[in-house]
Amino acid sequence: MRTSSKNETFENWEVLQRFLPQGWEEQARLCGAMRRVRYIKDPETVLRILLLHLANGCSLAETAARAQTSGLGTISSVGVFKRLRAAGPWLRWLAQQERGRAALPLGAVGRRVRAVDATTVCEPGSTGGDWRVHYAVNLADLQCDFFQLTELRQSGETFRRVPVNPGDIMLGDRVYAAPPGVAHVLEGGGDVIVRLNRMALPLFDSHHRRIDLAAQMRTLKGHSPAEFSSWIKDSQGGWTAGRMVALRQSAEVMRWTRERMLRRARRDQEPVSPLSLELAEYFILWTSLKQLRAAEILELYRLRWQIELVFKRMKSILGLGHLPKKDPLSAQAWLQGKLFVGLLIERMVDAAAAFFPWGYPLATPSQPMAGN
Repeated sequence: MRTSSKNETFENWEVLQRFLPQGWEEQARLCGAMRRVRYIKDPETVLRILLLHLANGCSLAETAARAQTSGLGTISSVGVFKRLRAAGPWLRWLAQQERGRAALPLGAVGRRVRAVDATTVCEPGSTGGDWRVHYAVNLADLQCDFFQLTELRQSGETFRRVPVNPGDIMLGDRVYAAPPGVAHVLEGGGDVIVRLNRMALPLFDSHHRRIDLAAQMRTLKGHSPAEFSSWIKDSQGGWTAGRMVALRQSAEVMRWTRERMLRRARRDQEPVSPLSLELAEYFILWTSLKQLRAAEILELYRLRWQIELVFKRMKSILGLGHLPKKDPLSAQAWLQGKLFVGLLIERMVDAAAAFFPWGYPLATPSQPMAGN
């Protein structure tokens, strides 16, 4: 089988280089990725070898073999491992530069709408996840605008990890429905839409009495959404006004939700309360937004699913779901590299969508040809 040489792949590398951030070679030296250089002394070659391992999914031994046959350089599998281990800070910097920075508003709202979530990554032989990737996606262009990598045992999922700009609308599932995280968003000048967690985010009426959720849900008619004024209490004793938005779920979704609750209860050997089973009939959100109708709030939250698709792509295409490293430093470097590759792909896809063979966009939309 004929292998491609370094010269034959030079053109493709030239294209990829256009998407790398300015100063990436100098950062390799500043971040310590070029320490103890012997045979390979330039950042370009180091990055190309690491991408064989990170983007192509080659093993350390296969990466070393391909690097040699393609003319990149002579390096052993141990050498690739050491290069990856030392490149962790550099790969983190590259990933941070690739993430989207534009504060693009979602057209219908006129504000930046961001979905926030996290996913765990397991090391071989582990009984659970060992690392957690915190991620925020701008729903206007589906580009990542924040990420953070933390050790699982030292981190939780919260809005407090994500910087908030005035006007941001933050979407989160039940785990993000907690007063400290909501307060962080509001103090930053943003708003939240979260799936209600009645234990972590208790709701109160205007007289500061706990709301009877079941009684309010029973007033819903058919499948029309409804909203109710409600207040949450923060850790400082202050009160924040908002709205509870609710909708009766379909019979199929309700049945699936209850079955999942019962399976989890059997697994954890804990009973499910009658109230939990009753509330499984409803889809309930809480939001600090005041200007949008209940149906619009639900439509916005529906877009949160896009971040789930991002994680599915990363885990299936990039193999992010399982760490092939047991050494903590190399595992972290591998994760940073995978994030860099995923964000680099996002930038390249975005550029392809805006490509014009003639070099510029047309001033007016194209018109159908006569006879079509």
